[in-house]
Amino acid sequence: MSNASNVINVRSLIDDRPINRFQWLVVFFGFCIIAADGFDVAIMGFIAPELKRLWHVTNPQLAPVLSAALAGLTLGALFAGPLADYLGRKVVLVLSVFFFGFWTLVTATSTDITHLVIFRFLTGLGLGAAMPNVGTLVSEFAPERRRSFLVTVVFCGFTVGAAGGGFLSAWMIPHFGWQSVLIFGGVLPIAVSIALLLFLPESVRFLVVRNAPAARIAKIVQRLAPDLSMKDASFTMGNADAAPKGNSIRTVLSRQYRFGSFMLWLGYFMALFVVYLMGSWMPTLVKESGYTLADAAFIAAFFQFGGPAGSLFMGWCMDRANPHKVLAITYGLGAVLLFGFTSVAHELPLLCALTFAVGFCFNGANTGMNALSAGFYPTAARATGSSWMHGVGRIGAVLSAFAGGQMLAWGWTFSQVFAALAVPAGIIVLSLLLKNLASKGLPVQPVSAASKAMHH
Repeated sequence: MSNASNVINVRSLIDDRPINRFQWLVVFFGFCIIAADGFDVAIMGFIAPELKRLWHVTNPQLAPVLSAALAGLTLGALFAGPLADYLGRKVVLVLSVFFFGFWTLVTATSTDITHLVIFRFLTGLGLGAAMPNVGTLVSEFAPERRRSFLVTVVFCGFTVGAAGGGFLSAWMIPHFGWQSVLIFGGVLPIAVSIALLLFLPESVRFLVVRNAPAARIAKIVQRLAPDLSMKDASFTMGNADAAPKGNSIRTVLSRQYRFGSFMLWLGYFMALFVVYLMGSWMPTLVKESGYTLADAAFIAAFFQFGGPAGSLFMGWCMDRANPHKVLAITYGLGAVLLFGFTSVAHELPLLCALTFAVGFCFNGANTGMNALSAGFYPTAARATGSSWMHGVGRIGAVLSAFAGGQMLAWGWTFSQVFAALAVPAGIIVLSLLLKNLASKGLPVQPVSAASKAMHH
């Protein structure tokens, strides 16, 4: 940084300094958004048994409600990325969090399935828009040496929100009715969106890349580095963050990024296919193999519990080694563990331990994919790149519901279904290894989680 002309390289400034309270505030807000998102994504699962009892509806009649939310999540992610690369991360986050809170509140007024389908689709749009943009914003405030870890910390909020929703619902529904859960799930994100509007900063990297007024950038940089003089300051990202000419969509699909983008999409599509199929069908499959409903729910919970531990471990490893190889090894280990269900299907303690280990691998590595996508694209296209990976991945989640139902219709056992999932898991490993080879050919790796960690 040359003080003569006072040119401040924002990228170096963030990378070279310890993480301060201002950056932790961004991480905290990110965690809150993802927790609210997790609560609202899982909310239908908590109120479905009560709706079935009161409205006399069946599981197949409720299925469109779950599909509508996933369709909304997919479209929300695909549209919000380019918007966030054009308007800014903060604007899209504030609006999307308010949007999903508002429609969750409205869902509490539903009187039939049609209302639920429409309102859950609209809620899904907001949920889908928020999640990938949180990863983008947090990664842009994080130093390279800690980026993967901080992104995975934030995404642990999803499990906290979903689990918290389960405990709250168990208490609220008997006391206040199913609507109370939706009212809480609506008020919470609306309150968060107001806090975001007041206190969340815009991404300073985004502002520099978009040539925002120096005074606006200086305000944020001053909070990152209170000791630096902002007198006559101008700001740069260095040439390491240069993107191909054109809009963010063109960048994601440009020759430089096209193959890597396709590999991320393929990997995340398969990753969400595997995790959603296991998460959705595990209680049913376990129950049908001879366990009680309570035991089935208990075993399935271990799959979710493995997630946060796996996520944090993944982020820690990705900051210290080649992130592609870390994720490929983890998914590969998960694929091998899937075959273990055949031998432990009737041993409850072993089954719980294996389910935890599979959750550790797959849920943890899926969180790591958010850090990987944020690290792959330049600032000008980061929100689009991450959001489109999410959008394509959600299609895998939607298809997993049909695939799981079909496997059950064929009479497959719990062990057979899980062993079959080793095939998509193998495809994830292959896509990551191919992306790793392709990434080596890139002239710059602006936000690779591994590159700078080697020098620290």
